[in-house]
Amino acid sequence: MDRIIIENLQVHANHGVFPEENALGQRFVISAVLHVDLRDAGKSDALEDSIDYGAACRLIDVYTRGTTHKLLERLAQGIVEELFAAFPALERVELTIKKPWAPIGLPLDYAGIAVDRARDER
Repeated sequence: MDRIIIENLQVHANHGVFPEENALGQRFVISAVLHVDLRDAGKSDALEDSIDYGAACRLIDVYTRGTTHKLLERLAQGIVEELFAAFPALERVELTIKKPWAPIGLPLDYAGIAVDRARDER
């Protein structure tokens, strides 16, 4: 399967278990691999035969900023569901969410999760 890759989209949003995370917000770094058959787009050179990665980025941004969840797992599931609803040709999504400012109290680059969902597994 072909892939469209979105790497390290930065979104400021309000997700977390602690009340201050929901009140103040923080940066999330989101990457997605969108599995889709791109043969028609490769032949036609037409955006409608592909997935507009700009539209996918905006969808991820709007959903991430417009919702509040305690867990990254719930945020990821919501993003995946929105992507499948918006892009009928999308077959599978690999999504990574990094939380660079996770309130761990120890030095780290980020805490995060990764999910891998096929359309029929939602």
